[in-house]
Amino acid sequence: NPGGENITMSSMDKMWASLIAIALMLVASILITFARSKTTGFIRVVLSIVAFLLFIPIVVLMLLSMF
Repeated sequence: NPGGENITMSSMDKMWASLIAIALMLVASILITFARSKTTGFIRVVLSIVAFLLFIPIVVLMLLSMF
């Protein structure tokens, strides 16, 4: 922020960030459920890692929507 001005998100932007985070959480939940119930071995590990990595943007969007 080189100019020193505050950057704020509008209420609508915060709503969209929240909805995207919720959708990603749903995708991660479905992925991990599928991986644990229907797959084994390498595929299970890959799907679990992908589901876990989805939590990075989830946390970022959650923090953006809170502040």
